[in-house]
Amino acid sequence: MSDYNKLVVFDCDGTLVDSQHMIMSAMHAAYDRLGLPRENDLAIRATVGLSPIEIMKILRPNDDDEFHLEMTKAFKESFYHLRVTMAAEPDPLYLGTRSALEELRDEGYLLGVATGNSNRGLARVIQEHNLDGFFVTLQTADNHPSKPHPSMMHTAIADAGSHEALTVMVGDTSFDMKMARAAGCHAVGVRWGYHDTATLQGGGAHHIIDVYDELVPLIGQLGR
Repeated sequence: MSDYNKLVVFDCDGTLVDSQHMIMSAMHAAYDRLGLPRENDLAIRATVGLSPIEIMKILRPNDDDEFHLEMTKAFKESFYHLRVTMAAEPDPLYLGTRSALEELRDEGYLLGVATGNSNRGLARVIQEHNLDGFFVTLQTADNHPSKPHPSMMHTAIADAGSHEALTVMVGDTSFDMKMARAAGCHAVGVRWGYHDTATLQGGGAHHIIDVYDELVPLIGQLGR
């Protein structure tokens, strides 16, 4: 294993940044645009982390594929509109995010992102929080099947010259945990995002942390 790099891959929304308000508002706005009764917030939260088209299939299972595409377009346009016209400040990083990234990088880990967000959305997060240079691989829903398919992890591992046994996925949803498991990687859940502890455990989390301060010591233990 000495020929491979150690890799830590992060989910974005609900793990690196707290984007709950914007996601919920954009989803409600999309439903309003299409003349649909608004969806329950808990139902929306349960789907965050999937690609938008997969979210629509879950939330509106009786609608056809064409309407799911229309819903996805309405959601993306609503999200962009809200981002441009209403958000005076970017979605905040969770407490301890930057220091954890810096410490992992300084200890020789390569870092990546695997997110159900779009290329444009992820680029915005990186720019707004000055995270350029932290990540060697960026995987989004624009280029892969939705989580929990392991495609994003496989590509991230290849990009980083890593190996599944040396790769850790850090995320807030069961979809992240299932994706990590499917790729043969370590699955670390965080309690501050969209899915609760029981759901993370049901998704296959090997470990669950309460705060970012716990992450670096935990990953160091996994590498032994």
